[in-house]
Amino acid sequence: MSYLDDPRVLFAAERTLLAWNRTAIAIMAFGFVVERFGLFLHIMAQHQTQIGHYDAALVLGMSFIIVGVVLLLISMRQYRLVIKTLSPAEIPTGYWINMGVLTNLIMAILGLALLAYLALV
Repeated sequence: MSYLDDPRVLFAAERTLLAWNRTAIAIMAFGFVVERFGLFLHIMAQHQTQIGHYDAALVLGMSFIIVGVVLLLISMRQYRLVIKTLSPAEIPTGYWINMGVLTNLIMAILGLALLAYLALV
């Protein structure tokens, strides 16, 4: 427990959650760019490159997306653990503390949808 009775503790935890959210989104975006750039190189080379270069870019890009989704889920769990330690005095009346969690959950679902898209296209 923090014993501070100060809502800044909640806001600091929320800022940390959203910082992890931005990091995970950036990692997933990088994975998508890696995969698409591998496809671009494959198309531009008119299939003259060695077979497997595009497959490597696909696997690497999808791996980055998986790491991003895992980061979203882990940061969500960590935030929930911190919130459980706060006293009612540290949470402003009427403040919805789960908005960051909902954002992370939506981004994780969209990350999984992106994985499915890349796997099927």
